[in-house]
Amino acid sequence: MTKEQLKERTMEFAIRILKMADAMPKTVSGRTVANQVARSGCSVAANYRAALRGKSRADFINKIMTVLEESDETAFWIELTIRAGLLPSKRLDQLLLEAIELTKIFNATRTTSRNHKS
Repeated sequence: MTKEQLKERTMEFAIRILKMADAMPKTVSGRTVANQVARSGCSVAANYRAALRGKSRADFINKIMTVLEESDETAFWIELTIRAGLLPSKRLDQLLLEAIELTKIFNATRTTSRNHKS
């Protein structure tokens, strides 16, 4: 997958996260989780875009670490939503898998960038 394809994928992920947040119940717990998942899910796309504009390899790695943390946090909020019964798991299973896959991709990106010699 190219950087541009991954950038597009993170943008689509953010859109799906916003739709999830909009579907949350209008309760204290629903609003709390909706706000958190919206922030972390959109942060994946925003911070990946920033990482691509890194000034150095160290800057890129630092920003990828943020993307990695945000994608993992988003997976947490999706899982919490399912476990708390705020939305049906059938509706969120694919989104959770996407968050986990993005986390794996960014972890591999971090590892590769750290190990790359130049």
